[in-house]
Amino acid sequence: MHLTIEKLVYGGDGLARLPADDRGGGKAVFVPFVLAGEEVEAVVYGEKPGFARARAETIVTNSPYRVAPQCPYFQHCGGCQYQHADYEHQLAIKAAILRENLRRIAKIELQSELLIHPSPPWNYRNRARFKLQSAPEFAVGYYRLNSHELLPVEQCPISSPLINRAITRLWEIGRTSSLANAIEEIELFANADDSQLMIEAFGSSDTESKQACAQLRELVPEGIGVAFFAAPKTKRRTAPSEQAELVHSIGTANLEYGTKLANYRVSPGSFFQVNRHLIDELVEIVTSGRSGNTALDLYAGVGLFSLVLNREFERVIAVESSPTSHADLLYNAPANVKAVRTPVEQYLQNRSGKLRPDFVVVDPPRSGLGESVLRALGDLRAPRITYVSCDPATLARDLGRFLSAGYRIEQVHLVDLFPQTFHVESVFHLVR
Repeated sequence: MHLTIEKLVYGGDGLARLPADDRGGGKAVFVPFVLAGEEVEAVVYGEKPGFARARAETIVTNSPYRVAPQCPYFQHCGGCQYQHADYEHQLAIKAAILRENLRRIAKIELQSELLIHPSPPWNYRNRARFKLQSAPEFAVGYYRLNSHELLPVEQCPISSPLINRAITRLWEIGRTSSLANAIEEIELFANADDSQLMIEAFGSSDTESKQACAQLRELVPEGIGVAFFAAPKTKRRTAPSEQAELVHSIGTANLEYGTKLANYRVSPGSFFQVNRHLIDELVEIVTSGRSGNTALDLYAGVGLFSLVLNREFERVIAVESSPTSHADLLYNAPANVKAVRTPVEQYLQNRSGKLRPDFVVVDPPRSGLGESVLRALGDLRAPRITYVSCDPATLARDLGRFLSAGYRIEQVHLVDLFPQTFHVESVFHLVR
């Protein structure tokens, strides 16, 4: 059927409407890999009561912003959604989606300017994770789009050059010899200048972990250490690492990630931002101009913000629940940074009556802050809160609560940490 794409929505799809004379007349239909204003011939392949899904068979009218994708796996791999749009237009798409989510979910119209921070659009990722297959033949790759089927890939244009060299080497080893069968997934993590590589392997058994680590240690000359994580199959979920335990490692136990603003130890299993070009810029956006007696850094990770906030605050309280990230936070933290290992909601519940922070930064997971955290932060009445978000929907929900608690939006930044994808990273400065 013939469809006209109205706009793009969060998740990467284009929104169109089924024809009025159809039995689902006016129903929303979502189409991937299209752009606003395009007319397409599409096939509907799934219908629900409130919407349908379709795939574009032919682009009848091209958007002026459409470009040829640079990756041969685009539309087959599930990692990228926007390679068919020129980069400037990708930024415009994300800005529109951020504004639309605020308007639709929280009835917020941005009054302040939306400051956009672009990234180099390719080779920006410092971390990438791949599936490995040993039979019926060796393969390295990602999941195919909307499936758990392996798509073999021999390059990843959004990953760093060092990671791509490691991918090439994995194929060379897999084709000419055999990697340990225990390896089901592999994660490659490059340092700031792309000169060192830390390797994490995941599997369901530790019987070949030593052999696997020894093989991977020789993957590339820049490899400094390998860690093998295993999880019993009875405890496995989608990814082997979710309940995995470190069973063997060789070489350097962690990666030193040095930026212009700070140096961080990052161990296997710790979270760290993946855009190697924008880490300092993100930290500056969050911390610049902030000073006082006490800063509260919630969901602190390895101390990305704490290690800079401590220079302008007498003390920083950094709260992180992950044992691995907290261990790195303890190691990285200067004397005036207090690292607390506990869930954020529990910490605020226990300490909210005794805290009087001058500044709070929150960098929650995709699910956002949650009711108890929002309530506790409202009770803190900190004069300034900075919210770092990776999901515009949960951000909009949480912002509505902050505005009801007497805060106003002072400044808004869109920091494009994930070019070629639908992901929207933003920073909101709130004051009361």
